[in-house]
Amino acid sequence: MNCRTALIRGKKMLIELKSRTRKIIRLLKQAYPDAKCSLNHSSAFELLIATILSAQCTDARVNIVTQDLFRKYRKPEDYLKVSEKELQRDIRTTGFFRNKTKSIQGTAKVLTEQYGGKVPETIEELLELPGVARKTANVVLGNAFGINSGVVVDTHVTRLSHRLGLSAEKTAEKIENDLIGLLPKKDWVIFSHLLIAHGRAICKARNPLCDQCVSEKLCPSSYLKTGVIPGS
Repeated sequence: MNCRTALIRGKKMLIELKSRTRKIIRLLKQAYPDAKCSLNHSSAFELLIATILSAQCTDARVNIVTQDLFRKYRKPEDYLKVSEKELQRDIRTTGFFRNKTKSIQGTAKVLTEQYGGKVPETIEELLELPGVARKTANVVLGNAFGINSGVVVDTHVTRLSHRLGLSAEKTAEKIENDLIGLLPKKDWVIFSHLLIAHGRAICKARNPLCDQCVSEKLCPSSYLKTGVIPGS
C-alpha cells in the first residue's frame, strides 16, 4: 500500500468513525435526556470545590459532604478563616483530605487575591489554581459557564471510549484529544454526561448489560457479537 492509498483509507475510516460517533450520541441523548453533572452545586465556586473533592471519590460521597460544607463555607474567604485541621475534618470522608485541604485553601487564596473571589472563565487561568487539572477545569467551564473547552474524561468515559472503539489511548489527555477529533464541539460537555450515565446504568465495568444497550449494534465490544463478557 502506497502513502496516498493509506491516506485515503485513513480519511475514509475517520469519516466512518465520526458518523458512528454521531449515531451513538443521538441514541444516548434519547436514552438519557436528563443527563447532567451529578455534583450538586449552586455556583461556579461550589462546583470548583466539589470537583476538587471528587478526585478518587464518588460523586455521591462528595454530595453528602458538600451538603454541610457549602452551608459552612459560602465564599473563598471562608475557607481561609479556618485551620487546616478543621477543614480536613470537614472533608475527611472524601479521601486524600490533607492534599485536598491544601488545594482548596490554595485555590481560595488565589481567587481572593487575584480574581476578587470569582472563578475565572478561561482554561489557562483555571489551570493555574492549586489542585486544578484539565479535567476539573473542563467540568467547571462546561457546567458552570457553558463553555466547551474540552471533554471530561473520567473512569466511565475511559472505559466506554475503549469499548465503543472511539479511542485506544490509555491517558485521559490522549483520550480527550481523540474524542475532540470525533465529536461536534457543541456536544463536548454533554457527551461525558451521557457516557457516565450509560456507564452507571448499562455499560458497567463488570458484566455490562449489552442486551439492554441502545448502542449495542454500533459497539464492537458487545458480548452479543464477541461472546466474551468484558470484565467478567
